[in-house]
Amino acid sequence: MNIDSLSKLMIDQLKDLYSAENQIAELLPSMAAAASDHRLREAFESHLTETREQISRIERLLEPTEYSPRGHRCDAMEGLVWEAKEMIEIGDPRVRDAALICAALKIEHYEIATYGSVRAYAKMLGWERAVKLIEQSRQEEFGADEALTELAEQSLNAFAVVGSTPTA
Repeated sequence: MNIDSLSKLMIDQLKDLYSAENQIAELLPSMAAAASDHRLREAFESHLTETREQISRIERLLEPTEYSPRGHRCDAMEGLVWEAKEMIEIGDPRVRDAALICAALKIEHYEIATYGSVRAYAKMLGWERAVKLIEQSRQEEFGADEALTELAEQSLNAFAVVGSTPTA
């Protein structure tokens, strides 16, 4: 697609989000299985449900256009997924849980930034229906970010400290 307008940039970024969300939907079951803390596992499982709905919203947004959400690969998310898969391999479950949260937060921040940009484009274009759907997904990402941060700060990061040897 020749990106020569704000509307085409918005379509391009929705396709990017569609790819990103699908990659996340494939990753979350592995992250949930690797989580040793039941609250973290439940957070990943809950976010999988939201992610599937976000995929559906993007499909609904692009449905009335001539553009398919498919056919694009989000390279940035591919890198973040690769990093998350490395965290799944950490042996100590306490450290692994802290690392999984870090990987998930990186993913959330990428999504928040992209949804925020796309929402701004839709607002500028006067596409109110799109603004509402995009904002719903953006708020879900903020919620996931807050829940994971709280979980890390309240307990899981502290559990990872047990047995650690300071190096700095």
